[in-house]
Amino acid sequence: MNAMDRKKIVSVLTIIAFLGASQTPVFARKSWFHPVELMQRNPIFNIPKKFQNPFQPKDATLDTADSAATVSWRQFFSDPDLVALIETALANNQEFNIAIQDIEIAASEVKERQSEYLPKVGLGFGASYIRPSDNTLEGVLDKITSRYFFSNPDFNLNLGPALSWEVDIWRRLRNAKEAARLRMIAQYEVRNFLISRLVSEIARNYYELMALDTSLKILDANIAIQEAAFLKMQILKRYAKANQLGVNRFEAQLNKTRSQRSETSQSIVEKENRLKFLTGIYSDAPIVRHSELFMAMPVHELQTGVPIQLLENRADIRQAEAVIKAAKLDLKSVKAQLLPNVTISAGTGFSGFDPQLWFRPQSLFYNAMGNVMMPLINRKAIIARIQIADARQTQSVLSYEETLLRAYTDVLIQQSNIKKMQQAFDTKKREVVLLEESIGIANSLFKYAKATYVEVLLTQEEKLNAEKELVAVKMNLVGSRVDLYRALGGGWR
Repeated sequence: MNAMDRKKIVSVLTIIAFLGASQTPVFARKSWFHPVELMQRNPIFNIPKKFQNPFQPKDATLDTADSAATVSWRQFFSDPDLVALIETALANNQEFNIAIQDIEIAASEVKERQSEYLPKVGLGFGASYIRPSDNTLEGVLDKITSRYFFSNPDFNLNLGPALSWEVDIWRRLRNAKEAARLRMIAQYEVRNFLISRLVSEIARNYYELMALDTSLKILDANIAIQEAAFLKMQILKRYAKANQLGVNRFEAQLNKTRSQRSETSQSIVEKENRLKFLTGIYSDAPIVRHSELFMAMPVHELQTGVPIQLLENRADIRQAEAVIKAAKLDLKSVKAQLLPNVTISAGTGFSGFDPQLWFRPQSLFYNAMGNVMMPLINRKAIIARIQIADARQTQSVLSYEETLLRAYTDVLIQQSNIKKMQQAFDTKKREVVLLEESIGIANSLFKYAKATYVEVLLTQEEKLNAEKELVAVKMNLVGSRVDLYRALGGGWR
């Protein structure tokens, strides 16, 4: 290597070093390579250190304990029939299977981005035919060659490998590959979020089905009571101790309860088919459950942990965090398109007039070339892509903050809901007991003409409504516990 070549190499390296220095924060405001002001935004993390629950005693230690979200859903739900339903859903649910394919697509994108950074090597085979003019030097040489050596000197065959490699000095390709990897991680978190949502939705529908079964039994019991009361009123009318108005009122109440039973039966059919849809099964068999245990089902208080644990347990928060990182790398990758692009290409192989000349030392050829290209005319298109990437990065940060706030408020709402529903359940349970006693008292008074049939009707209707409300409150209580488990980030482990 002579002195002139060394000077050229030093000059090229100096230019590259200067371009690299231009990427530092000192030059990052606005320059030839940074022609736009970027509005990059970092996420604001300002959630409290603990959950503020007005119903929790000040000396409670639940917030310092581990979050219930770390408990596997197989341990959280003790009902074996419910566990079997969830396992079936995870195997058959179409939405979940679609999410699996999204992960496969993201993984393939990572492989594609990774291969773009590697040198591109291919084996080529080519043929060419050029007929020069006889009055040119090439034409005269072709005549001499065809006369003494080969019959087709204008025909040429080439065989050999070729290499092309974009030198990723600005990490444009590597940043794009890392962004694709982070998007694949985000798809994994989408899968986890779908599992959590699917588990909680199946559990809620399963408990709602048990609640409907319980309501149906209550309606059947009340229908039996009302049928007996209606028959009794008919007997009293026969002996002139009641009139047709009383008979009609009791019959109307009986028909109203029967109508409610039909509506409840239809709701059971719809709820069963909803569960079959979620689990992806085709069967006419009823969903297996033990509804007689629903009202006695205990509802234990969950350990909520501290808000910072939401970042570890909530799949949607972790997905939003991965999207932020990917968006930042996408922005860096697009910004690098404004910088000079260094490409190295090389090739070797055998070339000759005839295949018989291949694989001889004289037929060997090789070439090498290096190019440095910098965009000039199409800079506006690249600048537009930079602004789009910058807006998407800001958008990802805003989505992250929104997801974090939603997660925090979800926990607070479900915490409060459990406390209030427990209080409502205890109060409503006492109301049902009192109305049960009142029915016996009203019947006794009516027997001895101390109470009217209207009082008996109202007492029966109040008891029926109170029992249905008690089941609804119990359902809200059980459902709130499931929703709190999901809000804390549980259900996907």
